[in-house]
Amino acid sequence: MMYKTLLAIIFSAIAPTLAQANNIKIDTTLPTVTVANKGELVLNNNTIGYQSWRSTNLEGKTHIIIAIAGRSSAKEINAELVSAISAANFPQAKYQTITIINQDDAIWGTASFVQSATEKSKKKYPWSSMVLDSDGVVQKKWDLKKEDSAIIVINKNAQVVFIHEGKLNQHQIKQVITLVKKNI
Repeated sequence: MMYKTLLAIIFSAIAPTLAQANNIKIDTTLPTVTVANKGELVLNNNTIGYQSWRSTNLEGKTHIIIAIAGRSSAKEINAELVSAISAANFPQAKYQTITIINQDDAIWGTASFVQSATEKSKKKYPWSSMVLDSDGVVQKKWDLKKEDSAIIVINKNAQVVFIHEGKLNQHQIKQVITLVKKNI
């Protein structure tokens, strides 16, 4: 009996850290990070180029940031949210989705495939903002889980209004869509 009580106390003490191990806080700006090795994909005459991406350049629009490991399994974690975002048809003048792909968290030997797939996606969805993080600086700076997906909603003042790592449930997907509508 005492063993179970002790386990319950230990679990209660560490449960909050298990749920949210990152260093991103609601009602604050994101920890500053720059992706200089690769970075944001830029499409020019069907040719992909790269430019440095900074987390400090997010004011003026509401954003959903999808930070994922460079693995197909991580991409699928929140595919339902991506569908909900498409269905919501947010105005491009006030809203932007940013997908940050951690190429450093790819299965060994697949980094070039991750880059190729990211470049194909940019050509297919030229209006989307995609960042290829070849060194994993975002995951490290924001202390995100490896091999996973993080969803962050930023209001037009660059303040975090939602953060979740892992798969969103239906209630959380509705919450994200509602937060974006409220903040655009």
